[in-house]
Amino acid sequence: MTDPGIGAVEERDPGMDQNDREGRNQQGPEDRENPEEHEVSEDRDEGSRDEAGRAVPVDRPQEPGPRPGPHHESGGEADDGSADETAPVRTPPGGSAAAPGRQAPQTPQPGPRAEAQEPEPAPELQSPGRPVRDSAGADEADGRNGRRAQPPEIPPRTTPPGEAEQAPSRWTPPGPSRPGFWRSPLRGPWLTSVLGTVLLAGLVVVIVTGLLSYAAYNPGLGPPNDRTPDRGVFGFYLFPWPTSPSWLYRLTQGLHVTVGLALIPVLLAKLWSVIPRLFTWPPVRSLNHALERVSLLLLVGGALFEFITGVLNVQLEYVFPGSFYPLHFYGAWIFLAALIVHVALRVGTIRRALGGRSLREELRTPTRRTAPETRDAPDGSGLVPTAPDPPTISRRGALGMVGLGSLVMVGVTVGQSTGGFLRHAALLAPRGQDPGPGPNGFQINKTARSRGIRAADVGQDWRLTVRGRDGREAVLSRAGLLRLTQHTARLPIACVEGWSTGDQEWAGVRLADLAALVGEGPPPGVLVESVQRTGSFRAAALRENQVRDPRSLLALRVNGADLSLDHGFPARVIVPAGPGVHNTKWVARLTFADQEDTA
Repeated sequence: MTDPGIGAVEERDPGMDQNDREGRNQQGPEDRENPEEHEVSEDRDEGSRDEAGRAVPVDRPQEPGPRPGPHHESGGEADDGSADETAPVRTPPGGSAAAPGRQAPQTPQPGPRAEAQEPEPAPELQSPGRPVRDSAGADEADGRNGRRAQPPEIPPRTTPPGEAEQAPSRWTPPGPSRPGFWRSPLRGPWLTSVLGTVLLAGLVVVIVTGLLSYAAYNPGLGPPNDRTPDRGVFGFYLFPWPTSPSWLYRLTQGLHVTVGLALIPVLLAKLWSVIPRLFTWPPVRSLNHALERVSLLLLVGGALFEFITGVLNVQLEYVFPGSFYPLHFYGAWIFLAALIVHVALRVGTIRRALGGRSLREELRTPTRRTAPETRDAPDGSGLVPTAPDPPTISRRGALGMVGLGSLVMVGVTVGQSTGGFLRHAALLAPRGQDPGPGPNGFQINKTARSRGIRAADVGQDWRLTVRGRDGREAVLSRAGLLRLTQHTARLPIACVEGWSTGDQEWAGVRLADLAALVGEGPPPGVLVESVQRTGSFRAAALRENQVRDPRSLLALRVNGADLSLDHGFPARVIVPAGPGVHNTKWVARLTFADQEDTA
């Protein structure tokens, strides 16, 4: 009989069981009795049989909604749209089937296309418990072939797959906290680790030379040398600063400033590579995360503070409140503590990241073959972009730009320490203080005018007062000093700002000889005071090893000429390997005393 709206079907054999009448893919009783005569695929329905036992293809209706089932093999669809000749068909409930024992001809059976009979409903209209098809492509193939595969029974499901396991999305504010905001394909643990390793190596040099610079001031002598009286345990490493070699402070402070400035491009590149982490949302997830964020804040903030104050000091621009020395000193210890914690926490990650990629291969990779690092970063850093832009530069190019920037910083800085023809390229050296030509034509840090030196202070009435520990005192004019035994020493001047002069030939009276005038021998330390009325370091204390060095002079002349006013006329102190601010100019008084009394 023909079911209206479905198509012609053959009558069903009454011997087929109830499951067939309900549309299930199961065998009837006759089939179970003769399994060898009816070989069918597990995923295909068994159709009606003719008298010879041959399968007769039958049209069957399309039930509403997609049916689940694994993809199965089919003979495909012929070019003319005919159904698969080997596909078994089923008889709908109430239909008729051919008599058993007969087999249908092996020719394609034309029939109405299943998809033309009834449109397939949308997935959301499927009722709970109805299985869902794996693939739309398999469903269409079944419809064209006039059959439907039946999968094994599965438990009913009321929630579509995956919905119950999906956590509700967490709100993230717009802007840099969104994962897709940072799109550079270069970011990743490897690039960050390379920059961090270079930065760490340079910071070791900067930190060590900075601590040596602090020790060179001999803060253990107390005021006026010590600008950090509350340093406590931070002065545990202090030692008497040596006087040999004479270029020691020139080397250490030159390295401190030059390497520090050369690291600025590396620091900026490192901050760029990790900037997504600074905007992590939510800012704090747990107590451990809060501690990590605080250490990161101290690390980044400390690095920026130290570099900014250092650059301003190089340029003699003291725009920050307070004295540079305690600010830079205590800031350095905060930064150092944060750096140690950061390295301790990240050293394993850095090792794995560097071992995961070859530096040689990265340096050979052009822009067109530059790809983002893998998303499964060693530490789950979140630095790899979720939606990267196409690369506009390779990692080789990025590292080359950083290296070139550091070389430029070295080129415009190193000349102020090395001298020679590079001094003219030292654009970052202090400017605006032209020493002029001649024997006094070398770098000046502070001028007489800027320090309030008056003509009367250094004129004919100027006198030097020398006092010993027992109260003995000697007062000398410049002419009287010139009558004493004169000695010469070739020494540089090196300042905390990083600049230094070449060796200059100084001539004057040894400090040890002046101590002998007031009965001090061997001489103790000395407190040197200037006629300078304003500014820092109007006085400085020298240790006994500095006083006893034969190259330590109260200089009256330089390079065969009298000192110029800006270089300390009528007399100045010159000490080997000491900071420039301890080579006091416009000296008025020398007080020899034991170390505990020099303050």
